[in-house]
Amino acid sequence: MTQQDDKKAITWATLCHVAALSLFLGVPFGNIIVPLVIWLVKKDDFPLVDEQGKESLNFQVTMTIYGVIAGLLCFVFIGFILLPVLVVMDVVLIIIATVKTNKGERYRYPYTIRIIK
Repeated sequence: MTQQDDKKAITWATLCHVAALSLFLGVPFGNIIVPLVIWLVKKDDFPLVDEQGKESLNFQVTMTIYGVIAGLLCFVFIGFILLPVLVVMDVVLIIIATVKTNKGERYRYPYTIRIIK
C-alpha cells in the first residue's frame, strides 16, 4: 500500500466515526446509516475502514439500544438522568475515536456489543 493509499484509508476510517454525529444534525438514524454506507462502499478497498467501520457501527447500534432502554426508564424517572449521560458519552467517545483514527491508530469503543464481527 502506498502512502497515498494509507492517507485515504485513514480519511475514510475517520469519516466512519465522525459521520455518526449526523444524528445530532437531525438525520434520523444518521448515526447508523451514514457510517453503514461509508463502510459498505469502502470496506473492500481498505482493511482499516473495514475494521473501524464495524467498530463505529457496533458502537452506534449499542448506543441506540441503550438510548431506547433509557427512554423507557423515563417512566420511572431514572431515564431522565441516563439519557443526558448517554448523549455526552456518545459525543465524547466519537470525538476520541475520530482523533485517534485520524492519527492512524485503531480505536475500540468501550461498553460496546459486538454485533458485526
